[in-house]
Formats: sequence, structure tokens, C-alpha cells
Amino acid sequence: MRLYSWNVNGIRAVIKKGTFLPFISEHQPDILCLQETKAKKNQVEIDLPDYFEIWNSAERAGYSGTAIFSKAKPLNIWLDFPEDIVKKYNLDQDDYGNPNNEGRIIVAEFDNFIVATVYTPNSKGDLSRLQLRHQKWDKAWLEYMKKLESIKPVLFCGDLNVAHTEDDLANPKPNIGKHGFTNEERAGFDAFIQSGFKDTFRIFTKGNGYYSWWTHWANARARNIGWRIDYWLASEKLANKITEAQIHPDIMGSDHCPVSITIDI
Repeated sequence: MRLYSWNVNGIRAVIKKGTFLPFISEHQPDILCLQETKAKKNQVEIDLPDYFEIWNSAERAGYSGTAIFSKAKPLNIWLDFPEDIVKKYNLDQDDYGNPNNEGRIIVAEFDNFIVATVYTPNSKGDLSRLQLRHQKWDKAWLEYMKKLESIKPVLFCGDLNVAHTEDDLANPKPNIGKHGFTNEERAGFDAFIQSGFKDTFRIFTKGNGYYSWWTHWANARARNIGWRIDYWLASEKLANKITEAQIHPDIMGSDHCPVSITIDI
């Protein structure tokens, strides 16, 4: 099975650019997880008869949002955080609104595993959403993934809005302490790894130079001055079944590129 994750930064925009359908046609993902769709399903002119579609759109128009397109119909679907986790971590409000109605989470159960996709809140340039990330969201996300893991092994993906190590961005030194590379955000990722989840790309590829997001400024993408902030993480039980993990910088249409895994299951 081939599973892809892509922050499209507006699905209507990436379709209009003419890159989305050719990507589907060429790569034929069995499961495709999207982040930052910025649209409701009825706002998108797309015909993918081979796929079952799941959408979770933000209440605020043109903002955030996730989707999963799957060739197999999921056994179960869950949107957003469950209410017990929302209450435990007080996740229903911050200065920007309610992060649990921004369409950031979709979970789909299949025969052999659970797939979760997430568009993790950005901590903002002034770090005004860092405490949401560090004290609430990342802890809640880990607890939710472990709860799901008690049902079936989990594959979770998405734009996690953090570069985990210095190998995961082109210019680490000047970015230490800045949003996306704070100690707090990196500690949140550390907790995923310490709990047993595997960063699938790092199973196969070490070192730097491998990025999934580039700023629009200063011709950064052409110069490969980027960040690796899009991931597939896998339960330990699934790690040895993953045969490939890739980043696809040649696929255009967004400031992010897709990341993928192939799993033999």
C-alpha cells in the first residue's frame, strides 16, 4: 500500500494550478491525507470515483482543514479530538479561537491499522500559540494516538509544524528558539519517539538536505533552503512492514511537497 500526506495550502488553488489530478494519476496513492485544504467538500470541483472521501473543514471559512481520500472504505471515522481529551487538556479555546473546530484531525480505521492525519497548530512567529502547542496540543495528540494504538497499530501523518532535529532544516543555528524549532516543540516530537512511534523517513535516510516545506522568499525551494515538517510516524509493530519512505520535492502546487510511505501488509 502506498500512503501519501500533503499540505496542499488550499486544495482549490492546487487543483487550479493543474498539479493535483496529475499527481493522483501518476502516483495512485491507496490513501492520501491532505492538510490545509481551506475548503468544504461542496466548494471543491473534483471527481475521484476510485476514492472514498472524508473531509473535516474548519468552521472559519477558507482556513485550515484536512481530508483523507482512500481507495478502501474505512471501517470507522473519527473527526477532531474526542471530548474527554478536549476536557482534560482544556483544548476548546485559546486567543485564536477553538483549535478543536479548525478541522485539524481525521482518524480512519482500516482492517490492519488506523490512519490519522493532523494539521498541527503553528506556534506563530511571535510564539503566541506556543503554550497551546507545548502544554496542550502535543500532549493531547500523543495521548490520543496511544489510545488508538490500543485498538490497532497506528500510522499518523501530517504537517506537524516542527523540525525535529538540526538535520531537519537547512539553517538550524539562526532558527533555534524560533517558531517551528523551539525546545518546546522539539520536545513534543521527542515524546512521540520516546513513546515508541517511529519517524519513518529516518528509518531509511539519515543526514540533512531533505525538506518538505520552503518559504516563498529568496528562491528558497530552488536552492533547497527548507524544513522537514511533514511526517509519517508509525507504531513500532508496523515499522518492519514499511519498505520505503520518501519525500517528493518534484511535486509542485504548494509550498509543501508530499511525503509518502509504502507498507507491505
